[in-house]
Amino acid sequence: MQVPLEETTLDEPVMETLKRELRTIGDKMWKVALPGSDSKKELKNWDLWGPLFLCLILAITLSSGSSHAHGMGDEDESAPVFASVFVIVWCGAAVVTVNAVLLGGTVSFFQSICVLGYCVFPLVISALICMTVGWMKCKKTACVLVRFGMTAIGLIWASRASVGFLNEVVSPKRAALAAYPVYLFYTAIAWIILIRSSP
Repeated sequence: MQVPLEETTLDEPVMETLKRELRTIGDKMWKVALPGSDSKKELKNWDLWGPLFLCLILAITLSSGSSHAHGMGDEDESAPVFASVFVIVWCGAAVVTVNAVLLGGTVSFFQSICVLGYCVFPLVISALICMTVGWMKCKKTACVLVRFGMTAIGLIWASRASVGFLNEVVSPKRAALAAYPVYLFYTAIAWIILIRSSP
């Protein structure tokens, strides 16, 4: 008697694999953008491609924007900015995850890193808008309000999306202790966005 083989993707063409992965990343970003009842279930299937992609976009945007926004042609400043953003995103997500686990959370390390990484998506959108305003070298009150407003919206959006997930995996008595580092993590990223986008 022959045992039926499970369907695998090893013989799948590379383009099909890339399309499937990009579709999955897009679906998860959509779940963060418009959270619904199945959002938390979808984000439990962790991957690190989406968070890496979002982190790279954020780091490239903020590092390339530094010379434009500050009127400098110096390339020496972009590398430390890129590295700083990259380290803050990944180390910050790891610290928040370790905190949730130490508080008795029932979440795996990579699952939490995945959710926190995807929840950076609203801040990436805010960074792109703020950097565009910064590149225009607009110093009017309206431009400053746009930068502050977009950063605040991104911060609130990212925090609510990730705290909503953490509330499911941490007991209600310790929810505030789990949420506090999340707010600090996203506030640090938002602060970098404001600093880098100032003309």
